[in-house]
Amino acid sequence: MATAAFGLLILSAILQAITLFKRKTPTPASSSEGSLPRRALRKRQLTPSLLLLLAGLLLFAYLGVRSYQIRFTALTGVFESLVFYGAFLSILLFLYPLQNRIPFLPIIQFGGTIVAIVLLALASSPIAPKEALPPIPALRSYWLVLHVAFSFIGEAFFVVSFVSALGLVGSKDAHRKELLDRITYTSIAIGYPIFTAGALIFGAVWAEKAWGRYWNWDPKETWALITWLVYTVYLHLRLLRGKKDSVTTWIAIIGFLCTVFTFFGVNYLLSGLHSYR
Repeated sequence: MATAAFGLLILSAILQAITLFKRKTPTPASSSEGSLPRRALRKRQLTPSLLLLLAGLLLFAYLGVRSYQIRFTALTGVFESLVFYGAFLSILLFLYPLQNRIPFLPIIQFGGTIVAIVLLALASSPIAPKEALPPIPALRSYWLVLHVAFSFIGEAFFVVSFVSALGLVGSKDAHRKELLDRITYTSIAIGYPIFTAGALIFGAVWAEKAWGRYWNWDPKETWALITWLVYTVYLHLRLLRGKKDSVTTWIAIIGFLCTVFTFFGVNYLLSGLHSYR
């Protein structure tokens, strides 16, 4: 199922790329303005979006089968975390064209799909052990499940903000920059409280259950806090000071890079209490 999902994501990315290259009209100004109405964009993205949905459902089904095999929720290792991350991101990208809160830009869905493909490629690589083994006692906690799940759900929204922030760096059109800034801000505003609950609150509760202390200054805890502080600075500048410039754009990019280092860098470069594979 995971292999099939990987193939569906690649096919969706190819179809999205074809649509992007074929488009000769500019991006619509809003959901109801511009050269292409939102309904036309949704129709163009229907097949790629359905492939994203199917890929996400297959990945969740795979985790369900794996959970049955190990007799616990399959969300305690690097491999399972990457699969969950890719699954939720795929579902989020499917839902993106359906909502009306923020503008729909096909390039955002495409960029997010590429990230999902990279996540599954990493899951299939040697860095992620794939054996379906029952977790050790320290990992057999539903506080850990909540910690991991909410952290990656929040980070899936940060993927969207990362892609849109990269678009801001290379954009010179004022109106397009306004749309990308709105996507960046909204994605971070949604992902921030979810990430806070998962990475800090549920993580602290699990740490107390597993190690007897809510906070241990473990490298992963420290980098999760750094990530949280970076996004806190972004929201502070964006909300309280109304800044919409390259500073906030780069902070959004740095925030996502911090999430990458928190997961991969800490796991493979640093040692600590989270050194479970």
